[in-house]
Amino acid sequence: MTLIGLYAFEKRALYEVLLIAVGAGLLGTWIVLRGLAFYTHAVAAAAFPGLVLAAGLGFAPMVGAAGTGALVAAGVGGASARRRAHYDVATALALVGALVAGVVLASNVFHSGAEVDSLLFGSLFALTDLDLVLAGVASVLALLGTVGLGPRWLATGFDATGARALGVRSRVPDLVLLALVAFASVATLAAVGALLATALLVVPAATARLWTNRLLAWQLTSVALTAALGVAGVWLSVRTNAPPGATIAALGGVAFLISALVNESGSLYRRRHA
Repeated sequence: MTLIGLYAFEKRALYEVLLIAVGAGLLGTWIVLRGLAFYTHAVAAAAFPGLVLAAGLGFAPMVGAAGTGALVAAGVGGASARRRAHYDVATALALVGALVAGVVLASNVFHSGAEVDSLLFGSLFALTDLDLVLAGVASVLALLGTVGLGPRWLATGFDATGARALGVRSRVPDLVLLALVAFASVATLAAVGALLATALLVVPAATARLWTNRLLAWQLTSVALTAALGVAGVWLSVRTNAPPGATIAALGGVAFLISALVNESGSLYRRRHA
């Protein structure tokens, strides 16, 4: 597949998914390892009312999304400092509250019902330069975070008690991870919207995890798979006139299902012939 003969909007969409693939793939491995899939979905959904406010009041959409996303990240991070149960409850409340607030604002305050689909499911074929910049920045920050704090995230993810015994007591690395995931979630909104952020941030990493047991291989596979799903989704959506965000999410779901079935079949075969 080459860029020759593609529409201008199609090229920009491809640039977007390739720029975000590094950040989404890297952070996706930490999200799966640390059990942050629910948080990722919630913080992306929390951007929805911010997007509605931006559309209604006339300021930059990403400013509204970043503001509400930051509030959720700070609230969930504070709750997780106390107890795991509080973390889960705070995440669930943030998710429900954000969706309710977004729907009320869109339907009753700003009467922007026609724009809800693009806010919830993305507008990959209507990207701005800011969207591309945010995607690139998210990937750079994810790479820097992985290089600088990856060992601490890994130690805490595998054995939090053992990590504390070895001296990893500061909560700053975990808070940085939550912040990076929140920023990446906001950066993916242009591609897949508030409800489908996990299609880029969770599903490819979860799929890649079925094929490898080593962290570096997992991360590289996640990045490559995120890019492949994004490119394939853009290409297929243009040819079938389907929504690009939903197409990418559907391809990711199919890839995960096939991988899970193949993996399970292989396990059954090995057990029977052991």
